[in-house]
Amino acid sequence: MRKHIFILAALVCASSIAVVLVSFRHAGPLANSFRAVIGPHCLVPGPIAGLSSPEPHIIEGCVFKTVYEGEGLDSNFVLRTPQAVMASEQRGLQWLVKAQADDGGFGAGTHARQDIMDPHAVSSDPATTAMVAMALMRMGGSLDAGEFHEQLARAAEYLFSQVEAAPKGATNITPLQGTQIQVKLGSNIDVALTAQFLSNLVARIGEQHPKHLRAMRCLNTCVGIIQRSQNADGSVQGDGWAGVLQSSFAASALESAQAQGAEVDDASLDLARDFQKANFDVNTGSVATERAAGVTLYAVSGSSRNSAMEARELNEIVVKAKKEGKIAKDAPITVKTLTDAGVSQGKAEKLNTAYQVYEAAKQQAQDDGVINGFGNNGGEEFLSFLQTGESLVIGKDQGWKNWYQQTTGRLVSIQNQDGSWNGHHCITSPVFCTATSLLILSINNDIDHLISQGAVKYRGN
Repeated sequence: MRKHIFILAALVCASSIAVVLVSFRHAGPLANSFRAVIGPHCLVPGPIAGLSSPEPHIIEGCVFKTVYEGEGLDSNFVLRTPQAVMASEQRGLQWLVKAQADDGGFGAGTHARQDIMDPHAVSSDPATTAMVAMALMRMGGSLDAGEFHEQLARAAEYLFSQVEAAPKGATNITPLQGTQIQVKLGSNIDVALTAQFLSNLVARIGEQHPKHLRAMRCLNTCVGIIQRSQNADGSVQGDGWAGVLQSSFAASALESAQAQGAEVDDASLDLARDFQKANFDVNTGSVATERAAGVTLYAVSGSSRNSAMEARELNEIVVKAKKEGKIAKDAPITVKTLTDAGVSQGKAEKLNTAYQVYEAAKQQAQDDGVINGFGNNGGEEFLSFLQTGESLVIGKDQGWKNWYQQTTGRLVSIQNQDGSWNGHHCITSPVFCTATSLLILSINNDIDHLISQGAVKYRGN
C-alpha cells in the first residue's frame, strides 16, 4: 500500500514540475503576454500539412546545429520566442513576400518620392532586396525548401545578377541613384548589405551546393568593392545623411565575409573597426555624431557592433588565464592584465580599447533617452536596434536577453494593422523597415550563426 502511495506521489510531483515548465514565463515587462516555447527552434510560417491551424509552427534544428552543440554555450543564453512575437513575425512575413517585384527584387523607392508607400510602385534596389533576403533566411528559409524558398531564390538571383553586372572599378553594384537607403545611409550601401547577405547565404548552403561557387565569387567581388571605396580613416566613400551606418555595415560585412573565407584584407578590416571605435570616447563618454546626423544612437550602435568580436576575445582570454592561474581571480580588465595573460603589448592595447568601447557604447545604445531620440522611429532606428542586438549576441553578452525582451515588445506594439512596419521619418519604406524589424524579432533564430561568426582565431592553437 505504501509503495502505491509513493508511486502516486511521485507521479503527482513529476506532473507538477511539467506544468511549471510548460507554463514558464519570461521575466520582464512582456511576461504577462508572452508564453515561452520550450526547446531550440526556428519559426516556420504557415500551417503544418494535415493540420487546420493557421498559426506558425516550430521545428527543431532547421538551419544550424543548436548552440548546445556548438562552443559549450550555456543554454541560459538562449531565449525562446514568445507567442506574441511569433504572431507578429507571421503577419510581417506574409505582408513582406507579397511585396516582391517581377524581377525578384524588392524596393524602397526614391528619396524624392517618399510618399509612395506601395511596394509595387517603386523600382527594386539591392540594399532593400538584401535585407528582405536576410530576413527570409533568418526565419528559416532556404534556396531549396520551405514555404517561401522560391521568393528567396528569386531574390538571390536578382542580387547575383546585380553584382555580376557591376562594371570594373565601380564603388557600388547598381546604377540606381537617389534611393531612400542611399540618401540616408550612403551612396554605396547596396554593396555592403549585399555582401552581408552573401556571407549569410554561403554559411548556410555549404560547399557542395550548386550556387556556392557563384555566391563566393559575388561575395569576393563585393569585398573588393568595399575595400576599394574605403577612405583613409576607415569609413566608406559616399556618406549619406547618417553615413556612419553605411560604414558600420561595411565593417560588419567585411567581418562576416572573412568568417566565410572571402578575400578580406586584415588591414582594411582593422581600419574599418577602428573608425567605428573612434566614434566613442571612453574617457569622456562623448560620442562623435558629425557623420551620424547628430544622432547618438546611430554612432554608438555601430561602435558596439564593430567592437563586439574583440571584446568577446578579451573576455575569453581573461577567463582562460584565470583558470590557468596566470592572473588573479579578481584581476581588472587592463592592458597589464592581458600582457600577464600572455598577450603581446600591441594586441593587448587593441583588445582593451575594443572592450572599453564595447562596454560603454552598448550601455548608451540601450539607454531610454538615446533610444527614444525623435520620439518615433525611422529606418535608421530599426537598423541601430539590429546592430545593438547582434553585437550583444556576437559578444556572448548575457545582457542580450533584456535587450530582446524590451526591443521585441517595442516592435510588436508599433506594427501596422496590415503586418508591415514603416518609418515615421528619414527611411520610411515599409519594405525596408519590415525586413529590418523581422531581422530583429527573429534574431534568436540565428544565435548559432552569430556566435560562430564571433569565434576568435586563437581557439585550438
